[in-house]
Amino acid sequence: MSSPTAEPVPLEQVAADTVDLVRAFRANGEVSFQDVPLADARANYLRACVANGLEPETVADTRTLDYPVAGGIASIRVYRPNGSTAQVVTPLVVFIHGGGWVIGNLDSHDSICRTLANQTAATVIAVQYRVAPEYRFPVPLDDCFAALQFITDKACELKVDPGRALIAGDSAGGNMATVLANNPAYQIDGLTLKGQVLFYPVTDLTASQPSYRRITSGFPLTAQSMHWFRGQYTAGDQDWRDARLSPLLHAEGRKQPPMFILTVGHDPLADEGIAYASTAARAGTEVVHHHLPGHAHGVLTSAGKIKSGRRVLTDAAHFIVRQLGADT
Repeated sequence: MSSPTAEPVPLEQVAADTVDLVRAFRANGEVSFQDVPLADARANYLRACVANGLEPETVADTRTLDYPVAGGIASIRVYRPNGSTAQVVTPLVVFIHGGGWVIGNLDSHDSICRTLANQTAATVIAVQYRVAPEYRFPVPLDDCFAALQFITDKACELKVDPGRALIAGDSAGGNMATVLANNPAYQIDGLTLKGQVLFYPVTDLTASQPSYRRITSGFPLTAQSMHWFRGQYTAGDQDWRDARLSPLLHAEGRKQPPMFILTVGHDPLADEGIAYASTAARAGTEVVHHHLPGHAHGVLTSAGKIKSGRRVLTDAAHFIVRQLGADT
């Protein structure tokens, strides 16, 4: 399904610290994820994250481990914060990367995880789930659940405290993070999620929110992009109202773990994120909601060029510290 193309948002309405990137994208023909072969989309995304992302910080230690999933293996990457020793038990942050369930990997979000580890004094563990279309829904979500189980089982070896844990993610990763934090089917004995950090999450895969009709051109992520990602992730007969795909549609009246949520105005996901924050707050959830009206999707993976992305990441780190009781 395609959306009618609206006039692109004038550059005058784009935030000053991101306008150069948007102008360059438009000048280069607005080639987005769905416009190139899948392998190119994946490679282009990784290059953009490296070119525009934060400078990778040094952390005390990193290691990449395999963990078992149904029918195969997936990977996690462990980031120990500066100042921690091998035997010190730290709080835990599990980070699930975005990319529409299709693109992105441990490397695309490496600098974000390094920064969060150092700013929170927590061990950050990033999850590399298997991606679509090779592995469609619910495989990526189930892989993330298997990662949580593995981390909980190996907590002593990993030197993390599963009783002081938080889950985070951006975009599609934010979708899976909040599902894992709230859906009863994914609760794990011994793991206590004291909060969720959601950066412009997917919360309504029916694609029915008004921002889908506003953001149809002029930015790397548009309504058409999201329809393409949805088509890669789900089968044609999928019920998109499923709570594992559209948690917004099942959130009314449900108190959630404390939530930090970022939404951005020039994003087809803007309205569903705003609605999700409002619904959670009405149910009594502690919600810290940052909205950047002049920014577009991806400010975190472009935080090396967009100072607002760096500021929001620091704000998220402060939220994590409060929830986990960690010392920076």
